[in-house]
Amino acid sequence: MEGREAPVTEAVESAYERLGVEPIVNACGIYSEFGGSCLSPSIWEALGDVNRQWASMPELLDRSGELVAELLGVEAARVVPGAAAGIALSVGACMTGGDGARMEQLPDTAGMVDRVVVQRGHQYRYLRCARLPGARIVEVAGDEDLRRALDDGAAALLHPAHLEGAPGTIALRDAAAIAQEVDVPVIVDAAFMVDPPERIGSYADEGGDLVCVSAKYYGGPNVGGFVYGRTDLVRAVGAIDFTGFEFGPHLIFGRAFKLERTAVAATVLALADWLELDHDERWTRYAARAQRLLDLLADIPGVEIGLAGFTLDERLVEEPVNAVAVRGPAGTRLDADRLAAELADGRPSIRCVPIDGALAFCVETVLEDQLEQIARRLGEVCAGR
Repeated sequence: MEGREAPVTEAVESAYERLGVEPIVNACGIYSEFGGSCLSPSIWEALGDVNRQWASMPELLDRSGELVAELLGVEAARVVPGAAAGIALSVGACMTGGDGARMEQLPDTAGMVDRVVVQRGHQYRYLRCARLPGARIVEVAGDEDLRRALDDGAAALLHPAHLEGAPGTIALRDAAAIAQEVDVPVIVDAAFMVDPPERIGSYADEGGDLVCVSAKYYGGPNVGGFVYGRTDLVRAVGAIDFTGFEFGPHLIFGRAFKLERTAVAATVLALADWLELDHDERWTRYAARAQRLLDLLADIPGVEIGLAGFTLDERLVEEPVNAVAVRGPAGTRLDADRLAAELADGRPSIRCVPIDGALAFCVETVLEDQLEQIARRLGEVCAGR
């Protein structure tokens, strides 16, 4: 497996031409906006077998969940169409407990405990996913406030793992201990917390009852992910997903969160590869590619260029290196938004991230032959400032 990369082929370019779509140079990284990750050649080949033959989706989802659980050493798991869908399905599962009539009733929550508690310092854009099945969000601040809110009755406590340690918040392990006292399940959004790989399955040990992970961050499909955790709650997630809608007695809430068989297979196969991947070598490869881009950009006047790490929560750090940061000369601020827009408007369209007065070029998703395209176009844009 080549990490999260795959070569562009003539066949792919021809398909884009037939669709009337211009391929882009993605120097941003793994984003849903650009289709997520690229499946490795070995997984792409394996999916040919899945594509050629049908399977029972309930059986495929049951068995794939068992495989994910085995790979991670957790109680149970269920493949879902991404972490955002995982949050919505998990909240719905916690509110209904697998009861068919209640699953059909959603998003009408009359007669249900429908409050989802979140710490005030954990406000983030994907909190809205918890509202999709009809839940009401209750914000809390501090131990006592959290305890009171849970005592008053809650369907779940939602904890975004990437915001662990945010000012004014309680750690997952401590918040989960409070929730367990009143039997309120804890849903952890660990969408992109996949590196190092041993982190993926660790949230159950910290008190997560349902943990949502996105497949695109470990080389899986943009439409894939999984939920893992307590067996009874994962079973409730399976009950509320799309599989029971067509053949069951209830028109359950999760019908819109449909999966197709190649996405299920790719989600599990990519996870298995990710857990076996030499990640030190992967990061060494990224650093070498960033250095090559840095060398190509060295002669652009009027800017300062350096190696950097661009994180999945969109921060520039010193390491590990996977990016090049372009800044204005000392004491000046680059008009990063305008330059990024000009690069995006060119041909090829080059997408990068304007951040903190700099341009970040994440090389994880840049092909070798695209490095010179970035350097040439950036030189032209900077010359015309």
